Amino acid sequence: MKRSKHPFLQDLKENRIKWLMLLPAAIVVILMCYIPMGGIVLAFKEYNYHDGIFGSPWVGFKNFEYFFQSGKAWSVTRNTILYNLAFLCVNTVLQITCAILLSELAGKWFKRITQSVMFFPYFISWVVVGAFIYNMFNFEFGAVNTFLRSLGLEPVDIYSNEAVWPFILIGVSAFKNVGYGTVMYLASIMNIDGQLYEAADLDGANMWQKIRHITLPGIRPTVVILFLLAIGTIMKGDFQMFWQVTGNNPMVLEVTDVIDTYVTRSLLQLQEFGMTSAAGLYQSTFSFLLVLLANKLVKKVEPDYALF
Repeated sequence: MKRSKHPFLQDLKENRIKWLMLLPAAIVVILMCYIPMGGIVLAFKEYNYHDGIFGSPWVGFKNFEYFFQSGKAWSVTRNTILYNLAFLCVNTVLQITCAILLSELAGKWFKRITQSVMFFPYFISWVVVGAFIYNMFNFEFGAVNTFLRSLGLEPVDIYSNEAVWPFILIGVSAFKNVGYGTVMYLASIMNIDGQLYEAADLDGANMWQKIRHITLPGIRPTVVILFLLAIGTIMKGDFQMFWQVTGNNPMVLEVTDVIDTYVTRSLLQLQEFGMTSAAGLYQSTFSFLLVLLANKLVKKVEPDYALF
């Protein structure tokens, strides 16, 4: 069979319906992800409203110097990375554990109801979660302090105690995201060949042995892929969570301030568009390098599990 000189055009002709179905999604990605990348130039300019994005004077790396000399670059970068690592580790362990437990349950309806209940928090707004946390830990009328007073104990001022906020944020992150991840891992478990479990039963394997030697190796590709995707956002703090749950409380900013909240606060107070753009570009560049590094490491260990 004679090969076409233009394989892409040949594929476009043969699968034109599929390409047509892909077109709306491609347009959205181009409009929302690629065209706005032109705004990166703001990181190297001193923006003013009169000249606009492309007409404003070029200042080189001055905006980056402002960010790193502000005294907050290290602390917000540290907080962003450490929180995301904690979220990744805790949520992944809880998601895999819940998925395995659900897969072992025999009741069909109980399993479905449990999945729905676990998945529900994912759709709750961070504004609602923030209000819930405030009503739980408010010093004057919060549920926790009201309960402590009823026992004759002294109330605790949570909103000025830096030590407890990492645990609160990790907890609310798990509350919101564990159900979503559980569903994905559960779907991966359901795709494991059932004959493997039947063979294990014939060999006398117990539940823990089947989980260790069949379930966990079977979902390893999913774990690796989700890990690589999470690495790409390790420099991106969940702005809604940190802003809404902490209430932008200045008393605990040392342990709750991440790059996204710092940039937003700087933009609102200083109107420094160039500096905030520089911080955003710093985030994206660092995340991109982390993805490349993680993918290279995975490729050396398990080439089949790499993203590219």
